Amino acid sequence: MDLSTRYLGFQLKNPFVPGASPLVDDLDTVKRLEDAGAAAIVMHSLFEEQITAEQMATFKATESHAESTAEARSFLPSPEEFRLGPEEYLEHLRKVKAAVSVPVIASLNGTTLGGWLEHAQLMEKAGADALELNVYSLATDPESTGKALEDRTVEILKVVKQKLKIPVAVKLSPFYSSMANFATEIEAAGADGLVVFNRFYQPDIDVESLDVSRSLHLSHSNELPLRLRWLAILSPRVKASLAVTGGVHSAVDAIKAVMTGAHAVQVVSALLQRGPQYLKTLVDETTAWMEKHEYESLEQMRGSLNLAKCPDAGAYERANYMLMLQSWRG
Repeated sequence: MDLSTRYLGFQLKNPFVPGASPLVDDLDTVKRLEDAGAAAIVMHSLFEEQITAEQMATFKATESHAESTAEARSFLPSPEEFRLGPEEYLEHLRKVKAAVSVPVIASLNGTTLGGWLEHAQLMEKAGADALELNVYSLATDPESTGKALEDRTVEILKVVKQKLKIPVAVKLSPFYSSMANFATEIEAAGADGLVVFNRFYQPDIDVESLDVSRSLHLSHSNELPLRLRWLAILSPRVKASLAVTGGVHSAVDAIKAVMTGAHAVQVVSALLQRGPQYLKTLVDETTAWMEKHEYESLEQMRGSLNLAKCPDAGAYERANYMLMLQSWRG
């Protein structure tokens, strides 16, 4: 049974890749992930704010709020709250690269054009085989247009691509007004891959303390359909590699993602809950499912349920919307 797949120019033994998470912070865990079948390793994100704070001796990130309100001083985490600072991140990247034989993908997270982008080159020099660029931005300024935000992301990608020889994947959010158009813009700007989708963590409100309640909630399989929809739409339209992240908890989840067009399947929450060895379960169960359904290779299955043969994807999605509304029976 051939589970191999091509992602970001790398021939991977299977599609399963541990996504950006704290799992990579421990070298023993990284080795266990590889032993369990990880086809590549994605480092956790290094944030623009961490790099900027170091470059400016933490002034911009912390001291500029020193005489402000208590709420303002708590906007940004203090440096010690990050597991690894910029220099420690590069050193850990070198150790991870030395510890495993699979591709290691660094992750850089930011929102602006600036000196922090120089760190992409340092990641490449530290041994990163590829870079995952996570441009997390929530538009709260009513003066900011959607087009301006998209253009800034494209410019960030262009700057990074000019600096690197290694492949770059862009981790997208689902909240663009025209995802298909923006995906093709990102590809035209040089993206070697698209990761669908970033999970936006929503804070809650504590009505007793009158404060924001921040807690990390792991994903569930019910988050997967949004990703399947856009994989199905994008896979016939872009040549860039496609990865899914968010909502993959079983072999069937992974198979759905591949059938709609994914080249790689990133897993995080399921591994945090069940441990690195769960990767082997996913690989074994995917192999068993393919044998039962007489698939000889992953490539044979990939994209078989995308919208390549649909003449009007918009009309098809509209019809699905109406049919689902009519499917409810009390």
